[in-house]
Amino acid sequence: MHMNDLIPIGQLAERTGLSISAIRFYETKGLVKPMRNNGGQRRFLRSDIRRLSFVLIAQQLGLPLSNIAEVFEKLPSERTPTQSDWTKISKSIRGELDGRIQKLTRMRDNLDDCIGCGCLSLKKCALYNADDKASARGAGPQYLLGERTTNNNDAMR
Repeated sequence: MHMNDLIPIGQLAERTGLSISAIRFYETKGLVKPMRNNGGQRRFLRSDIRRLSFVLIAQQLGLPLSNIAEVFEKLPSERTPTQSDWTKISKSIRGELDGRIQKLTRMRDNLDDCIGCGCLSLKKCALYNADDKASARGAGPQYLLGERTTNNNDAMR
């Protein structure tokens, strides 16, 4: 490894748009692992720019840090990850992202109906839960979380 492969925390902050304290936080979570120079100062691999950028994007997509840390365990720590390494990561989280997209789409579509509804007609309400039938599926907003098997008119009968 060459000295040019390592950058100080300030430069990493500048390149990622993160504060130094945020980078230190991510370090405590094991998402980046700096080396120390002779003076004890943190030095990061240039590839940590990409790692932290991935963290920012993944968090914006709703992935918890614990999941991101699991994903990063699959990346090599001794070298810069390759395109192949990142492709494996992408494939490993694709199912979770697809599930989130489906839930968000369902919520958006149901909220579109709700906003215009004004709750004037329970026969048309996408979230109406007659006789608490959704509780059989478990706790929480089941009509938004899972596939709805009955339409609202059936639930009203």
